[in-house]
Amino acid sequence: MSDRPDSTADPFEPEVRALAGAWLERVEPLAEDMYVHLEGRIQAVGSSAELGGLTKASCRSNVETILSMLVNGIPAAATEAPVTALEHARAMAKRGAEVDDTLRFYRLGHGYLVQHWTAELSRRVADRERMLRAVEQSTVFMVEYIDIVSSRVSAEHLAERERRQRRASVVRADVVRTILDGVPFDRGAAERVLGYRLDRPQLAFLCWTPGEAPELERAAQAIAEALGDGRPLLLPEGPQLIAGWASPPGGGVPDWAAVDAAIDRAPGQVAAAFGAVQPGPDGFRRSRDEAERARRVAVLTGVQTGTAHFDDSALLDLLTADLPAARDFVRSTLGELARPDAATATVRATLLTVLAPRGGIAAAARVLGVHRNTVLQRVHRGEDLRGRPLDDRPTELFLALVLAERLGPAPEE
Repeated sequence: MSDRPDSTADPFEPEVRALAGAWLERVEPLAEDMYVHLEGRIQAVGSSAELGGLTKASCRSNVETILSMLVNGIPAAATEAPVTALEHARAMAKRGAEVDDTLRFYRLGHGYLVQHWTAELSRRVADRERMLRAVEQSTVFMVEYIDIVSSRVSAEHLAERERRQRRASVVRADVVRTILDGVPFDRGAAERVLGYRLDRPQLAFLCWTPGEAPELERAAQAIAEALGDGRPLLLPEGPQLIAGWASPPGGGVPDWAAVDAAIDRAPGQVAAAFGAVQPGPDGFRRSRDEAERARRVAVLTGVQTGTAHFDDSALLDLLTADLPAARDFVRSTLGELARPDAATATVRATLLTVLAPRGGIAAAARVLGVHRNTVLQRVHRGEDLRGRPLDDRPTELFLALVLAERLGPAPEE
């Protein structure tokens, strides 16, 4: 004789089916009582007619489904989340609620149902062993049912939140593009969409990484906080780039040391380019343009981490607007002085220091930490390599040396 259990055996005691059938006939008042129970414990239920209606409908659908499955001996593994339960989850996501806020309805509803169900079974079933078996069967079923429905409701809540976030991001991006394009716009409406005031001083920045950066948005938030703005506007522009706007307190000079520290704490390689602080909506656009130009220079010169500021990048941005022409300018102006070897690089660095504002032979010797005669020797060597004296087109020579320092001495075609 086989010891294997009979797979066709009734999964529920007759008492379980009987009580489920009796309750199924009065499912409306049962669902109403559960709704009142939830309404008294979850403030959000009464704050919206839509949410209240969906909560009541979800109570009815879940209670009716549970009772119907018990009556018909359907295992909990066959559970499908009721449509109203999924719609309730979407409504909660629409309100900005967290997943746990949605699941609290199920924890409280489950507790309410089990409490009243167990009490009714105790009254109906006199035999203690049969009563305990009935309680165990139905309780195990309800736990599994709630677990399955909760998982599907959670997934729907998260999916709806993601859908709404994507839609909101698209709308925000459209508003930002309108402002950046200089198209007339309603400032009040734009501020409501962006959740960001435009009438303050504006400092735009671009935060990026050359690799994977799941924490990039957190790094951008930390940068904004270091700038003195806890509620910045952050707009992802791809997996490796975030645009941001912040308003330093009083429109003053930010604490750049704090910004540098925030970037240093960021995981991986993170860099940020900053425009200057500019006033109002027009400043929103101008500072962003400056940040883009500072980033262009940073990428052009191989910066992969740290900060780049437009004030420090403006000249090089201007000089490299036509990059092939800039490289031709370096070659034609420097001649042999553009050679890539270390000795020639030392000569170029010396000439750059001599020609810099407030430079000269003595200043270069002091800055470089060498004897004055060493500077003179390097100047003469530079003149020989270039084939011209130092005072022949000194401005062009200085700019070519700047380009060589930042771009490399002899860039390829």
